[in-house]
Amino acid sequence: MAGLLQALVSGLAAGSIYALIALGLVLLYRTTNVLNFAHGEFGLLGTFVAFTLLHGAGLPYGLALLLSLLAALLLGGFNSLLLVKPGRAALAVGLGVLAGALAYGLAAAWWVTALVAVLTGVLAFARLEPTARTPNALGLIILTLGVSLALGGFYALYFGTDNKVIPPLVPDVPLRLGGAAVSQLSLLTSGIGVGLMLLLWLLLSRTKIGLAMRATAQREDVAKAMGLPVRTVLFATWGVSALLAAAAALLLAPTTLLSPAMMLDPISKGFVAAVIGGMTSLPGAILGGYVLGVLELLVGVYLSNEFRASFAFLAVLVVLVLRPHGLLGKPEVRRV
Repeated sequence: MAGLLQALVSGLAAGSIYALIALGLVLLYRTTNVLNFAHGEFGLLGTFVAFTLLHGAGLPYGLALLLSLLAALLLGGFNSLLLVKPGRAALAVGLGVLAGALAYGLAAAWWVTALVAVLTGVLAFARLEPTARTPNALGLIILTLGVSLALGGFYALYFGTDNKVIPPLVPDVPLRLGGAAVSQLSLLTSGIGVGLMLLLWLLLSRTKIGLAMRATAQREDVAKAMGLPVRTVLFATWGVSALLAAAAALLLAPTTLLSPAMMLDPISKGFVAAVIGGMTSLPGAILGGYVLGVLELLVGVYLSNEFRASFAFLAVLVVLVLRPHGLLGKPEVRRV
């Protein structure tokens, strides 16, 4: 019984991470019909920024985490501009990098360099004329793959490929519950995951930008015709999706070692969780994440750790055979 309780708590913690990743993927897919292959790299940005602020700048833990989440949100939002107007955004990025390099050459502080680069890029994007049309869905997916490769190379080049340590939020001292030793860090991970999901629900159901995001997810052309700020909605959607990925990465980092390859396995499990729950259902993403997390831990404890690695893909195969649209997903109906 004690082993079962430990496995359930650990499974809920892993499920919270998978659910946050899946929520970001589904939120973006519902609105843009784009599968973001750079989702894991957006999450990695948050962990690397947090590591730099903690060990380089010496900022307090809480402030470093908030700034890292903000950095991920801005990266995700700017990525939407890159995909909507790629030529215009690429030129803006180039000018921003050039200005940042100039500031760095003048021996400016790192935060001055970053600020100059970001402000120059934003102003350039606002003033430049569009130079390319918006690509189709397949083109957007390929662009996200390119962004993933570019960010992965940047992380390896700038931060190195050696493993780094992110300190945990709380000491990982076991708690005795019902005769079982339960990890405090696992309980905190589950609690933070549930809290973030509640905040996302409040954003989507109680705010104007959330209602606009839901309307755009239903029919983007109708939302645009009704005067909704679709570009702002896309910026917010990409930003929130990246923030969820960064939150998942920050919850995962203290239990493993930070490296450019840290998110490879979690992002694949997040995709599996999204497919199990249904790619068009936010509650399905949560359900898929927790089902996968708990079952994966139970398989590892009672069957085999070797089988645990491939269990996720067996689970998604079974679900797709029985329910092709996922546990809570609905088939798309098109009028002719």
